[in-house]
Amino acid sequence: MKGRVILLDQVGGRKAAALMVDGRLMDLLIDPEGDAALPGAIYRAVADRPMKGQGGLTVSLGGGAKGYLRQAKGIAPGATMIVQVSGTAEPGKAVPVTPRPLFKSRYAIVTPDAPGLNISRRIRDEAERDRLLEVAHEAMEGAAEGHGLILRSAAEAVDADALAADIAAMRDLAAAVMADAAGGPELLLDAADAHHLAWRDWAEPDPDEVIDAEGSFHDHGVLEAVDAVLSPEVPLSGGARAFIEPTRALVAVDVNTGADTSLAAGLKANLALAKDLPRQLRLRGLGGQIVLDLAPMPKKDRKGVEQTLTRAFRQDGAEVVLAGWTPLGHFEIQKKRDRLPLSQSWPRD
Repeated sequence: MKGRVILLDQVGGRKAAALMVDGRLMDLLIDPEGDAALPGAIYRAVADRPMKGQGGLTVSLGGGAKGYLRQAKGIAPGATMIVQVSGTAEPGKAVPVTPRPLFKSRYAIVTPDAPGLNISRRIRDEAERDRLLEVAHEAMEGAAEGHGLILRSAAEAVDADALAADIAAMRDLAAAVMADAAGGPELLLDAADAHHLAWRDWAEPDPDEVIDAEGSFHDHGVLEAVDAVLSPEVPLSGGARAFIEPTRALVAVDVNTGADTSLAAGLKANLALAKDLPRQLRLRGLGGQIVLDLAPMPKKDRKGVEQTLTRAFRQDGAEVVLAGWTPLGHFEIQKKRDRLPLSQSWPRD
């Protein structure tokens, strides 16, 4: 299966979407079971008491759900606020939330309390930037005070009327939700489902094909690819392999050279892992502290591996901090937990 293909299906009665590029699984989304608070959902929250020594506080989201807010200065217990779930948490823990919600569509992001009009840096043609800015100015007329706009890279070359309608829809939605600040804890805007997220976030570059049919995962090899992702073993080029194993404290990544005994075996295996690591973590839904136990290589080769990791995560767009090398020669990464682990969300046989 050649090209960039989006597959929309259902797995275990839940919506799921897969992005395949030249027959290789690049991304996977599946709706979770139950009614857990998911990244992107917006709540009217009520502040609990501050958590002394941690610099934050918990907030009630309704239905017994709790959120954790880091920016707690000046917030009194019982205060109401609009928050958005910004990540996932381990079972039984409060989900992280932010008091700065974003309203995302395919082409635009409306930013309450962050005024201004901005255009993605990926759009470099000055004439196109001027056109988009003109459309944005007109579409944002009448927006709530203090609301700003970011035009995403997918907006490039989009018809002005379609773009204006998209912006207006987000503008009005943001105004309505942000105005609903009075009352008890309540879900105000649910997180997007897997099919909507695929339409919204996989729009660029344009897919060669979108297949919306029951059984498409089976017909196009997605289920086999998921089985491979659910295994800790990751085959690498040249017979090398890695093992990605999450624990409660961290995600451990071990790299082995396999049968290759050449002097450059360690470097080759480490570079192969570095190039594929963002995709592996994304598909597995893993984040938090990630520790790489790389194959043996000379210290002079560390810079090349670090540069490859930097480039790979930049292209991926993941929110990461490359913390660097430890005294024992491990490499540490901190990655935002922005989705549930696949081992938890994928139906068990």
